[in-house]
Amino acid sequence: MDALKAFLRHPSGMAGLVLILAVLALAASAPVLYPESPWEMVATPFAPPGEDGMRLGADTLGRDVAAGIAHGARVSLLIGVASALAALVIGVTVGALAGYAGGGLDAALMRMTELFQTIPAFVLAILLVATFTPSLATIVATIGAVSWPPLARLTRAEFLRLRRREFVEAAICQGERTARVVFGHVLPNAVSPILVTASLTVASAILIESALSFLGLGDPNMMSWGFMVGSARSSIRQAWWASVFPGLAILVTVLAINLFGEGLSDVLNPRIARRRG
Repeated sequence: MDALKAFLRHPSGMAGLVLILAVLALAASAPVLYPESPWEMVATPFAPPGEDGMRLGADTLGRDVAAGIAHGARVSLLIGVASALAALVIGVTVGALAGYAGGGLDAALMRMTELFQTIPAFVLAILLVATFTPSLATIVATIGAVSWPPLARLTRAEFLRLRRREFVEAAICQGERTARVVFGHVLPNAVSPILVTASLTVASAILIESALSFLGLGDPNMMSWGFMVGSARSSIRQAWWASVFPGLAILVTVLAINLFGEGLSDVLNPRIARRRG
């Protein structure tokens, strides 16, 4: 409750939360606001904002830019959250095993993590998506596969810090099973920094998905912000709105998630909390 009150008083965190709720509301209301398919050609090509009933104009094929942004919000948020959850499951599992078990298992898992980190995440994502058929499931799995190493290293560091604490050793001395010690005592005390990093992973996942769609490696059946920017880049002088407005949608969403993560970090950081108190 104290953390919630502190977050409500955090200006940047609340600004991020308000923006996130606005994007969620847009995504949820997309089928109501724009019941037609965002792929439909409903106006004159290059129609500027305000003409032919197009609030944000039309693209090179006469598709409604506003409808594309609304429906693209659903895709970006879905991929961002699903990819972050996949990365969270993999990263926390690997980090927990490495940090709690230690020894040879720790060394092997950390070498595997470092192997993934030697290749830039976006380059590896391009290779994986290009190898398999681009689809929603493939993109989620790919982004999750390239985003888990930071979560694994953070989880390992927290487990190394906590596994020698008195309450953990007391639980072991009482004969509690390893799973009970890990999930009942260690992980709950390590969850704060993991949640902050996971929230920022959502923003990174949205950026990676947008970049993949920009390069033509997104799901061809799904309208996304990156695809809209990429398809309109060749006509930016004739129809700047077709790429600028989807780009602003990406900017606002990623900024909102980062502001929210910053607020969450400040509230859950015990040093900052003590200083504030």
